[in-house]
Formats: sequence, C-alpha cells, structure tokens
Amino acid sequence: MRPLLRGAARLDAATPATRDRAVDALRALAILGVVLGHWLVTALVADGATLRADSPLGHLPLLTPVSWVFQTLAVFFLAGGHVATRSLAAAQARGETYGQWLRARLARLFAPVTALLALWAVATAALLLTGADLATVRTLVKLALSPLWFLLVFAALTAATPLLTRVNPLWPLAVVLHVDLVRFGLGGPSWPGWANLAAGWLVPYTLGAAWTRGELERRRAGWILLAGGAAVTAALVAWAGYPASMVGVPGAEVSNLNPPTLAAVTFGVAQCGAALLLRAPLRRALRRPVAWAAVVLVSLSAMTVFLWHQTALMATTATGLLAGRLPGLHTVPDGMGWVAARLLWLPVFALALGVCWTAFRGRERRPDRPARHPSRVVRTHRGPADAAPKEARRA
Repeated sequence: MRPLLRGAARLDAATPATRDRAVDALRALAILGVVLGHWLVTALVADGATLRADSPLGHLPLLTPVSWVFQTLAVFFLAGGHVATRSLAAAQARGETYGQWLRARLARLFAPVTALLALWAVATAALLLTGADLATVRTLVKLALSPLWFLLVFAALTAATPLLTRVNPLWPLAVVLHVDLVRFGLGGPSWPGWANLAAGWLVPYTLGAAWTRGELERRRAGWILLAGGAAVTAALVAWAGYPASMVGVPGAEVSNLNPPTLAAVTFGVAQCGAALLLRAPLRRALRRPVAWAAVVLVSLSAMTVFLWHQTALMATTATGLLAGRLPGLHTVPDGMGWVAARLLWLPVFALALGVCWTAFRGRERRPDRPARHPSRVVRTHRGPADAAPKEARRA
C-alpha cells in the first residue's frame, strides 16, 4: 500500500499547478459511464448455436433511468470541445500550423484502433472458417466495432475546431430541432435524421468551446443548462412521443441515439450543466493524491478502455458458453433475476478488460515519444480529448 501512496504523491507533485484536474475527471467519468452502461444493458442471448443482441430495457421499462445515468457521451464532447479549442490556441501561440496540430491529435486518437481492427479481422475470419452462424458473427462484429462511430464523429469535429471556436450552440440545436420536425412532426423521410449525427454532438462540443471563452464560468450557467435541458427533455418524452430511454433499445421504433434526436440533445445539455456544476467539487476532491492518480490512470488509457470494453464483454460471454447457458450472461434479460446476475458478472468483465488493457495500452502512447517514467507522465500524457499544453492550462 505504501508504494502506491508514494507513487500517487509523486504523480500529484509532478502535475502542473495550472492544470484543470476537473477536465480530466469529467472525461474519465464520461468514459466509465459509457462502459458501465453498455455492460448493464447489452445482453447476448444464446439461442442454440446463435448469439443475438438484446437489452433489459426492452423487457423492464422500470430500468429506463439506468440510461439517464450512464449515457454520458455529451459530457465527453463537452470536455473535448473545451480541450481542443484550448489546445489549438496554445499550438498557434507556439507557432505550430493547423496541419501539425491536427495530425498530432488524430494520431493519438486513432493509433489504438489498428489493434482492434486487426484482432477482429482475424477473429471474424476464424469464426467464418469454422462454420459459425452468420447472424452470430454479424452481431459480434457490430458490437465490437460500434465504438468507432463515436471516434469518426469526434475526429470530424476536432478537424473542424478552427471553424467552431465561435459557433453559438443554439445554431446546431436549431438544426436538430428542424430535422426532427421534418422527420416526426411532418411525417418526412428518416434519412435527414443523419444530419443530427453531426449537429447533435456539435451542441456539447460548442458548449465546450464556450467554456474555453469563459462564457460558462458562472454557476448560474450550469444551473440554466441543467434545469432547461431537463425540463425540455421531460416535455419531449411526456408530450412529443420521444422514447424515455436515452440509449437505443432493440426492436424500438425510434432510437434517441441512432441518430441523435432532439430529446437526446436536450438531455445532453442538462448533463453538460451538471458537469459544469461539478467542476468545483471535483477540483477539491482531486487535491487528494490517490484520487488524482486514479483519474490519471483512466485518462491515460481512455481510448483503450473505450475501444475494448465490448470485446471484454463478448470474450466473457463466449468463454462462459463452455459451461452452458449462464444466468445474466446468455439468458433473456426479462426479469430482476437477470439484473442481479448481471451485476455479479461486472467484475468478470472488468477483469477481461484488464487483460485487454495490459495487452493493448501501449498503442495509446504518443507515437512521437517513448514511454516516460510514471512520475512525469502527467506533464505529457495525451488522450482522445487531452488537456491543453502547459502554456494554456488554467484552473
């Protein structure tokens, strides 16, 4: 225990005083929220030789609030927009070109992806060659690669950062509103909804840029976003027919996430307000070296955790089949017994993810620099929405 405490103390001492630790904490909480949310609501049901995807949300509506707690992508885009705009300003101050800045950020974002694609290319070929059911292969590959849509959207917004630094979040929100009006209010086609894949996530991203500009520093701004976003979301669910679940439910006619709907975006606005209100408490909590060390550990491995968490779930499920159909792992998620069993499986999923982390975390190191001593890693670490360089860090 003492070596761990000493290591945490060294890490704390090596962190620049100007670094806003709350940003790292919000990013870590967002990633962990997505991981736990997927592990809780993603079920792979064994029907003979076939594995099919299901969700307890489709059988147990009372679990819908789980999606409100663990659908935290808006917080990640908020932190990403804040950090990217700060990072770009700092790079320009150092004399770097936009191309140099963008290449560095995208390299750090996509470097861990190659290992995931390589492993699943081999796994898919092996499954097909051994005669695995095609529906099962399709389900597994879809789940394994599902995190990539997020990376593509995040990369596109990162590339557009110079154009987004002054965009008012109300503009992309208006786009989402009109797209949904066409789709749902006027009975139009569904394809315009894909415009919301960019516009919907632009809202929290541009809120992050507004944070950088100092427009959201007052607590009143956080309360307005939280109360306003929550009230509008509740109204949309109660009176406009939007689903209450903030994640997709297999078999549902409408998904709030695929593509994002107005309800998902206003819910994300409420989450951003809550995140802004949490900044001061997080800064106080992270003065403790152990708490800060835990945040750094997640931040350094954010992409690895995000990319491999579904693979960890599927590896556990496939291994468990050797013992037959296990409750909470291969059975239909239609009762509280399944929920209780799934909670017991969470540590096993975490162990499997730990194996993936051990094997692939090296892909997340900066491609242009060797690994550093842990006591100095805070000064140089970069993640998918990494904190700004030292020159631009402000508490």
